[in-house]
Amino acid sequence: MAVALSLMLAYFLGSIPFAYLIGRLNGTDIRKVGDHNVGAFNVFRHVGPTAGIATLLADIGKGTLAVLVAKALCEEELVAFFAGGAAVVGHNWPVFLHFQGGRGEAVTIGVFLVLLSREIPITLGMAIVLLFITRNAIWCGVMLFVPLPLLCWLFGEPISLLVYSMALPCVSGLTHWLTTRRLAPEAQEEAKMFWIAPKVERKR
Repeated sequence: MAVALSLMLAYFLGSIPFAYLIGRLNGTDIRKVGDHNVGAFNVFRHVGPTAGIATLLADIGKGTLAVLVAKALCEEELVAFFAGGAAVVGHNWPVFLHFQGGRGEAVTIGVFLVLLSREIPITLGMAIVLLFITRNAIWCGVMLFVPLPLLCWLFGEPISLLVYSMALPCVSGLTHWLTTRRLAPEAQEEAKMFWIAPKVERKR
């Protein structure tokens, strides 16, 4: 019963569409602009930095809370792993938005803040530096997750966590591919960007 409750709560936590809600509060349906992604980057680009950062923190919080609740309800390590996965699945395929959500990178960060609390701050710092240098969201995601297994090995984490550090980001990678492959070329290019200039500036 505790296992089922943990997974259900994790999925519903993940399904809370903060990007959509914050966008709506600012008069924007985030599903209809940019790359149509219900996530922090799209909010950042089309609503503004403050709204984007608020979305990012809220989505990270979903992943963190999902794992903490699972750990409180059940001591089994696998339950925490599956709860983290359920939160990412909930974000990417939310019941509240007809199963059309984001890509789950921020939620994955939140999960790893609990399970890999030494490793993820390191890769997060490197990813932020790379993001500001390249302004490329794709390379940011690569820097965020690809080094994690090596850091898990260097810090002597159990093999289960090492495998999990490779498996969970694959959900985000798969979702990114599924959601961008049918976009128009301009929208596909925007999906790679950290920031776009306001339209009034681009027309000059």
